[in-house]
Amino acid sequence: MTTPELIKLENQLCFPLYAASRLVTQCYQPALAELGLTYPQYLVLLILWETDSVNVKLLSEKLHLESNTLTPLLKRMQETGLINRVRSQQDERSVIISLTSKGKQIQSEAPRVVKRLADNIGLTKEDAQQLHSLLNKLIGSINV
Repeated sequence: MTTPELIKLENQLCFPLYAASRLVTQCYQPALAELGLTYPQYLVLLILWETDSVNVKLLSEKLHLESNTLTPLLKRMQETGLINRVRSQQDERSVIISLTSKGKQIQSEAPRVVKRLADNIGLTKEDAQQLHSLLNKLIGSINV
């Protein structure tokens, strides 16, 4: 590929990933708004619904976010009654995040959010599974 071709927007891998990410997030937005959640808050809840009471470091690793990005988000979630933040008794530098009853109750609404996305993205189940696999492979192979 020549240099002019190499730097065209249409030839960049980053752009379709960026655009798809933004569009998928927009698909989630109406269903999440009904629950009073933002997309990042939803991601935190997904982790806590799998394993309640985790430290910020684990959340940071799973979400690929720095703790200084995550901390304000978690503070807002605590203020809205979704989570509790408590210093670990074993290591006071560690903050443990756990669900409140309100955070647990929202879990019953999560399948509706997932269904709404599936209805809006227009991929077959097989295509969605293949894309999911490729994206996880990409995420695992990126060295930052």
